[in-house]
Amino acid sequence: MVATDPAPGAEADLRHYVDKAWPALKAIGLSPKGSPEHLSFSVDLATAVQDADFIQENGPENQQLKTRLFTEMGRAAPPDTIIASSTSGIKMSAIQSACQSPERCLIGHPFDPPHMIPLVEVVGGTRTASEALHAAVAFYASIGKKPILLQKEIAGHAATRLQAALYREVAYLIGEGVLSVRDADTAVSWGPGLRWGIMGPNILLYLANLTGGQGGVPEQLSSSLAALWKDLGQPELTPALRRSIDEGTLQAVGTGPVAQLVKQRDELLLGLLRLRAKYSRDA
Repeated sequence: MVATDPAPGAEADLRHYVDKAWPALKAIGLSPKGSPEHLSFSVDLATAVQDADFIQENGPENQQLKTRLFTEMGRAAPPDTIIASSTSGIKMSAIQSACQSPERCLIGHPFDPPHMIPLVEVVGGTRTASEALHAAVAFYASIGKKPILLQKEIAGHAATRLQAALYREVAYLIGEGVLSVRDADTAVSWGPGLRWGIMGPNILLYLANLTGGQGGVPEQLSSSLAALWKDLGQPELTPALRRSIDEGTLQAVGTGPVAQLVKQRDELLLGLLRLRAKYSRDA
């Protein structure tokens, strides 16, 4: 694996990040030859990609910059190399516009922390070949990720939109004085969030309604869901609401070190990943 970044001190920062992440990577599972020693670094972009089989671009969220990077990588990389972008909000159709061989350009959007969260969203642009998309899905799956393939482009892709939909209602409930920031987080993480950590909402709804004999979304529940959707809030993130959320978040976090929260998050993620891996093997 070859990494490249023109920023001063980028190699030292990257190797420090890898060293910190390595215990978690070992717990999740490494390939037989997995080792930090197999990571090399080049400050020159063309040199870094000249022999690449797969390129993952992680530059800043700037469309012009990404378009330039894809153009440069397209010139330097082998003609059959797939070039993927980690962008969370820019459409591939815009990024690939000036790239040589745009049919191999696509989005492979991971989630933070990317070395632990398995999900990767694979999205093509108007000029992306279906063969490249399926090859990317196969590649991500081969390294232990859980790729999903979007059938068409949409702003924010899929999972980010789902996050935004939930947070819109969280902000609405806080702004309306229904819940405090702390209780809103508790409602998500100790309620539906626990279930979503093991199964998706469609399967969970199916299981919840098996007692009715058939699973799925019964007509009575369908009507209540439709009514509730119409009543969901449309909050405006005013300075006052943002200030209220910020203050409530700081109160919930407390005065302890942020590093401790990060450690707690990662340890809980590892536990859940281990449990899910166990049941995947049993299945």
